[in-house]
Amino acid sequence: MASKQLFRALVSAQWVAEALRAPRAGQPLRLLDASWYLAKLGRDARREFEERHIPGAAFFDIDQCSDRTSPYDHMLPSAAHFSEYAGRLGVGAATHVVVYDASDQGLYAAPRVWWMFRVFGHRTVSLLDGGLRNWLRQGLPLSSGKSRLEPAEFHAVLDPAYIKTYEDIKENLESRRFQVVDARATGRFRGTEPEPRDGIEPGHIPGTINIPFTDFLTEDGLEKSPEEIRRLFQDKKVDLSLPLVATCGSGVTACHVALGAYICGKPDVPIYDGSWVEWYMRAQPEDIISEGRGKTH
Repeated sequence: MASKQLFRALVSAQWVAEALRAPRAGQPLRLLDASWYLAKLGRDARREFEERHIPGAAFFDIDQCSDRTSPYDHMLPSAAHFSEYAGRLGVGAATHVVVYDASDQGLYAAPRVWWMFRVFGHRTVSLLDGGLRNWLRQGLPLSSGKSRLEPAEFHAVLDPAYIKTYEDIKENLESRRFQVVDARATGRFRGTEPEPRDGIEPGHIPGTINIPFTDFLTEDGLEKSPEEIRRLFQDKKVDLSLPLVATCGSGVTACHVALGAYICGKPDVPIYDGSWVEWYMRAQPEDIISEGRGKTH
């Protein structure tokens, strides 16, 4: 468990509104809209951002800020790529980054960007609790149009401790060095509901535990309390005193598991970046657990 004080993971809509009204000297604030949606939803996140966003926000494109040479979706970019991208959005060494998205859930993709900043050594990063959904519910101001940003100097340093690879997960099937939690919906985990990507069957990695990312959120889309999250992990037989790794479909909602653990004082949860898409494409059929078709060859 962490002994040092953790930077606050969540800030409220009222806190952000006040910070925009009265900026704090010495710590610039940069709001990032990290909205991202599965293709089947038919939503254009960038267009929606230009129609309405929190004043002063910039759009963070998870697909653009990724390793475009990888066969898997939005894998982490290089440190040089992230440095250039974050700097272009006006993020510097002293910037307090606050990430949100416009999903119906409250937060969906934003925890991925929160995790990315931490992977690249930037600790002063928070999430807007409840996302744009809660901001709208409170009737707070909105802007529209493209962002006009003053570039900043950003220096990213990759911390590999926050990432797990296919080889790490495969080795863990035998060694059981760490627990693995999958944040996908239960039907996809069990193999009874389809995956949203063509050519990928549902199911899960042997030995993984399923905690759908929505279980960390209240009905209003706010993050549950540390006590409720701790109980959630306990109910699922996840021991926060032991090593833990998070996975999902493509490394986005897995970050809700890392966020939940962080809120409980455990800041060291890595993400299996390739997640289920990579596992399904590379694993042997016997390493695909499914109540449905699974992998036949």
